[in-house]
Amino acid sequence: MTAKSSGLSPAAATAALATLAFDADGLVPAIAQQHDTGEVLMMAWMNRDAVRETITSGRVCYWSRSRGSLWRKGESSGQVQTLVDFRIDCDGDTILLKVDQQGVACHTGRRNCFFTSVRDAGPEVVDPVLVSPEQLYGKPSQ
Repeated sequence: MTAKSSGLSPAAATAALATLAFDADGLVPAIAQQHDTGEVLMMAWMNRDAVRETITSGRVCYWSRSRGSLWRKGESSGQVQTLVDFRIDCDGDTILLKVDQQGVACHTGRRNCFFTSVRDAGPEVVDPVLVSPEQLYGKPSQ
């Protein structure tokens, strides 16, 4: 499935939902990848409503397990993900979202959420903070 910022039809969303295998909590993992560079940005969860909204709107929406609600990426930070391509893996139990990421993807202010590398001496932060969490959200990150 390929989407533009305006999204695809509700029928496309219904077809995708029929293909997906949600877990016992009604969720499926979604990996966000920058469409033009291949950079893996983040992993989050989607429920049926998040999948439907993402496909039909063209703007990525996740399910926040901590808040128990839909999380429209960038709604509070301005760091929006626009859907370029919605892909489903061979087992139907993982989604790959090829996106156009505006700004940083991680709530810590880093470009992606995979900024800790395991080294001989132990885990090491290898990517810098590009935007402070205070600037993004008006409060420090946790």
